[in-house]
Amino acid sequence: MSKLVYLAGPINGCSYGGCVGWREYAIEELLKEDITGLSPMRAKEFLREHPQIVDGISSHVLASDSGITARDMWDVRRSDAILFNLLESKKVSIGTMVEYGWASAFRKPIVAVMEKQRNVHEHPIVRRLTDFRVETLDEGLSVVKALFDY
Repeated sequence: MSKLVYLAGPINGCSYGGCVGWREYAIEELLKEDITGLSPMRAKEFLREHPQIVDGISSHVLASDSGITARDMWDVRRSDAILFNLLESKKVSIGTMVEYGWASAFRKPIVAVMEKQRNVHEHPIVRRLTDFRVETLDEGLSVVKALFDY
């Protein structure tokens, strides 16, 4: 049985390293428990050359409106759980919030990593849809691992 976890979080306005760093760490940690982490940044090394990732930065099909939307929705749909890393967000990530809605609609467990207070994503709907809320990435990874502990 596959164990897939989609690694959601802000991308627009972030550096390439900021987008992939925590996801690479999460993928390594989850792999220790035979859980596969799916990064929306996979196969997007072409974005590395840009100091900041913003809409329209590349003409690559994976960075197009339809490319981003199709693959991210497919990843959320096929995943067994979704880990949202919202720590230290500077602005609300519209794409990540759309993924939040997809995760809920597809009835996927939502694990949110965000500060206890003053996170820009703090909202009644986000709070209501969140199944598990923790304050550190390691805590979030522990919750995800526990979901698959059977």
